[in-house]
Amino acid sequence: MAGSAAVLDDSSLLSKLDRALLPLERFCALLSGLAIFSLMFLAVYSVTGRKFFASPMMGYVDYIEAAMPIIAIMGVSYVQRDGTHIRMDMLVSALSGRVLWLFELISVLLILLLIVALTWGAWEHFDRSFDCSRPLCSRDSSIDVGIPIWPSKLVVPIAFGVLSLRLILQAVGYGRALVLGLKNPVAVPLTLSVAEQAQIEAKSLMGDD
Repeated sequence: MAGSAAVLDDSSLLSKLDRALLPLERFCALLSGLAIFSLMFLAVYSVTGRKFFASPMMGYVDYIEAAMPIIAIMGVSYVQRDGTHIRMDMLVSALSGRVLWLFELISVLLILLLIVALTWGAWEHFDRSFDCSRPLCSRDSSIDVGIPIWPSKLVVPIAFGVLSLRLILQAVGYGRALVLGLKNPVAVPLTLSVAEQAQIEAKSLMGDD
């Protein structure tokens, strides 16, 4: 297992690519967490200023809007890797063998098709707001304090690009499991029973690998 996630690894090229992508996904998830943490301080600062000095933080809403793509999207590839993203576990847990891998493969391919389309559209959306011939390379900005919007728009295609790489690896993993009839394929999240989940949590609490 990789950490507490139900993802197996071995010496295969697929597993090596899976482990190579993981640090990037963790970094993106870290940025998402730091954005949430920063907004907590901004909220305290703004509320304190309003309560005691009758002067709330200028542009507080603008900063929230700028950070929202980082909070909402940057960590999605990380949770997709270990299967903690939204899944229909009640349906998936009733399947096994090649039927399960076929279901997972079709699901991942459909998601990948959607994400590739969204990545393309998000990049076009960013490109319309980015222009280095203008101040701060921005064609548009926030209303209150004039924050350039293009950095927030750039976050979306970057996050979706990382997610696309993860989905490609998972599609290969599920396809390999389907063709070879593997029981425990690598580089894909495996469905765990309640007992297995409890065992992993117990090992995590005890500090075991």
